[in-house]
Amino acid sequence: MYLAYDYPLMSVFWSMLIFFLWIMWFVLLFRIVVDIFRDDDMSGWGKAGWLVFVVFLPFLGVFVYVIARGKNMGHREVAQARAQQQAFDSYVRETARSADRPSSVDELARLSEIRARGDITEEEFHRAKELVLSGSGAGTSGRAGAGASAAGH
Repeated sequence: MYLAYDYPLMSVFWSMLIFFLWIMWFVLLFRIVVDIFRDDDMSGWGKAGWLVFVVFLPFLGVFVYVIARGKNMGHREVAQARAQQQAFDSYVRETARSADRPSSVDELARLSEIRARGDITEEEFHRAKELVLSGSGAGTSGRAGAGASAAGH
């Protein structure tokens, strides 16, 4: 230990190394506690036993847990990451699909413009408006208006 005090830079290195190892110890401890609660295969008594072991004998408990259940710990982490990615992907797909569909307000505004131009009659406008408001004609009023305008001209 005299070497660390003879060279101030070495003292800083040892202090940083000890601080880093201390932080890594807490990261490992918290990951193990989270993994204990994440494991669906373990019973409640098993979870309580591991938790008591890890909390009251932390060094021995963490090392025994990593040796005994470390491989499955990685599999559970990967499974959770995949489940989160699939949930995110389905949310993005669902949101993108709903953004593609025009809202009923947009369709009514488009119908109103078509009627104002004289491309559809008043009766066709009211029929298309009822379809949009009932929800069954979402996305079809533009095609109905285009068909009516093509038939009218």
